[in-house]
Amino acid sequence: MDTLKAKIRDIPDFPKPGILFKDITPLVKDPVSLRLAVTQLIQPYIDSDITAVAGMEARGFIFGSLAAWELDIGFIPLRKPGKLPYDVQSVDYALEYGKASLEVHIDAIKSGDRILLIDDLLATGGTAKASCELVEKLGGKIVACAFVIELAMLHGRDQLTNYPIHSLIQY
Repeated sequence: MDTLKAKIRDIPDFPKPGILFKDITPLVKDPVSLRLAVTQLIQPYIDSDITAVAGMEARGFIFGSLAAWELDIGFIPLRKPGKLPYDVQSVDYALEYGKASLEVHIDAIKSGDRILLIDDLLATGGTAKASCELVEKLGGKIVACAFVIELAMLHGRDQLTNYPIHSLIQY
């Protein structure tokens, strides 16, 4: 994973002072690194009878849709409110300073679907936990959660104790 780690750029004081942002833009720009990341994200789940991949807006769309394509299954976008044109199910969750919501079309997941949840980053775990709850509200089962980067010092895993977690790079 050193190859991937070398493609992640640190941006100090973004989006606010004191934050060290992990920028994946160089990684997704490089086709070899992008393919490696997607291959490694899905490798543990190739024989897991996954029926779909779900990814959170926005960077989860990058890795999630490519993972779904590689697995030859569908992709389910979990969106911010007001972005989906059909009937939706939603879940609200807490952020450090406020609230947020995620939505999914009500027909995107059916009872018994086996979902691999993918995002670029696991930080505090709030968005991932809400995503799992949203999938489960529609009857889906989370097979695992996979992330390119995990910021271990923020203990996001603690929010996801009911799910297997796979992360490629830990800081």
